[in-house]
Amino acid sequence: MNRFLMIDVGAGTMDILYVDMESGAQYKAVVASPVRTIASSIEKTPGNLLVTGCEMGGGPVSQVLIRRAGESRVVMSAPAAATLHHDLEKVRSWNIEVVEDEKVTHYQKKRSFSHVTLGDLEPARLDRIVKGFGVPFKFDVVCFCAQDHGIPPTGESHLDFRHRKFRARLDRHPFPHILLFEKDEIPEELNRLRSAALVASTLPTQEIYVMDSGMAAILGASTDLACTGKKRLLVMDVATSHTVVGALENGEIAGIVEYHTHDLTRDRLEELIVDLSDGRLSHEAILEEGGHGAYIRKPFGYANGEILLATGPKRELIGGSKLPIVWGAPLGDNMMTGTAGLLQAVCRRKHLDMRPSSSP
Repeated sequence: MNRFLMIDVGAGTMDILYVDMESGAQYKAVVASPVRTIASSIEKTPGNLLVTGCEMGGGPVSQVLIRRAGESRVVMSAPAAATLHHDLEKVRSWNIEVVEDEKVTHYQKKRSFSHVTLGDLEPARLDRIVKGFGVPFKFDVVCFCAQDHGIPPTGESHLDFRHRKFRARLDRHPFPHILLFEKDEIPEELNRLRSAALVASTLPTQEIYVMDSGMAAILGASTDLACTGKKRLLVMDVATSHTVVGALENGEIAGIVEYHTHDLTRDRLEELIVDLSDGRLSHEAILEEGGHGAYIRKPFGYANGEILLATGPKRELIGGSKLPIVWGAPLGDNMMTGTAGLLQAVCRRKHLDMRPSSSP
């Protein structure tokens, strides 16, 4: 059980970490996220489209498909259409034809349609990246993280649903790695993560795990060497699309707040950090102001925090802060926060000793 591949898929980048536990070798790559490469591919493919595959991150992919449907025919398989919306009637309202899998073959035979496959994991691309490290494309463990809002019951918002599901687990076991799932235990409502695990099943690996990217980032940031020996941590990952701030005490989640990065200012982020650690945030209030949600379990008070660590590609948002920010670099790299969290979560799950390192 030596070769681990960690993949963090975000809105801007896909961050990849390969670790060989036996030799200690670590190789890393930060490349464009699949939502960007696939959207770009669609833009360059003219005419009618047949879109198959599975649910993946939307954003640019959803936008380009909706635009194309106003110009040409866009036919999507039902699993792929979930990328745009879980309500397939909503997808059809955008002039997109949604068909069941058995009808896909009919369109594949039509020369008037170009074929596009959706998915957060692009196996052929991963093969090229990993072989570029100079190692075989073969693993003992593959672990993937992304943000999955889940499929809520009718009438419940996806943000409330996600909050409720997280809270139920964290109230029982308040550790970030509790949201790591092996392939066969992923909750049914987490369709995006289940879809990624299905694609990962085509990779040469013995075991597959998935995790929410926000929780992976909190755990990964907490492994930074600057946090060593400290009991009460405030960590943040300011990513392309979402910013997550976590308060941890003795490794337990004390609280979390999540926000859309583009809606944040430095002043508001500073307020969120202090109010989270002081226990003054509520999930409902954060939603009302346009945030993503909050979870308060056991606030320890901002004055009692021992470190305030910032990671993520957009962390310059908090630059020049009046707060005592420490710039984090888990595994020696600011961009490896999510993959460091995945690695730590898997090691905790499997009771392996993986001590954080400051350099590759």
